[in-house]
This record gives sequence, C-alpha cells and structure tokens, in this order.
Amino acid sequence: MKEEIEFKDFMKLDIRIGRIISAVPVEGADKLLELKVDLGQEERTLVAGIKKSYSPEELIDRKIPVLINLAPRKIMGIESKGMILAAVNEGEAVLLSPDRDIPEGSRLS
Repeated sequence: MKEEIEFKDFMKLDIRIGRIISAVPVEGADKLLELKVDLGQEERTLVAGIKKSYSPEELIDRKIPVLINLAPRKIMGIESKGMILAAVNEGEAVLLSPDRDIPEGSRLS
C-alpha cells in the first residue's frame, strides 16, 4: 500500500466518466493503445497500456473513469491528456465501468 494521503489531496483529483470513441495500436509498442475519449464537453487523446488485455474493437463505446487533470505527457510521441483507471491482476489490466448508464463527463466523487 502507498502512503496515506489527506482528504484534501484526494479532492484534487478530477475523475470523470468518458466513452471510448476510437482505439488504435501505438506503432512500435507491445502494450499501448491510443484512445480517443468523449468526456461530454470535449474529446481527449489518451495512451493506455491495455493492448494485451483488450482489442481495440471491444473498447469502442465502453464507458470508463478517466483522471482528467493529470498533466499531459508524451508517450511514444503521442501527447496523452489524462489516464484511464483500471485494476491490475497478475499483469492483466481490468477496466472499471459504471454499473448503469451515466452521461459522459459525469464526475466521480
């Protein structure tokens, strides 16, 4: 487990529901997919290390939580503007999903 944080630190995270609208393998990378995610008010590009767990086709229209206020980072030459949230079990990524329909851009609290 990581070190304990204060509630005020948790409140700095802006996590929203996004819908994956496209997914393509990142050239030259074994684990990476380039995702386009609809966040309601905008679309963002994210790079995620989930290629070994999910095919691009099975990700389309899937709703997932996205950390949207993470500073952008270049990964394999692609600017990733956020991070999807997933669990990892023995090296396999498992995406989290809302258990009922919720609009893109809805904030997690």
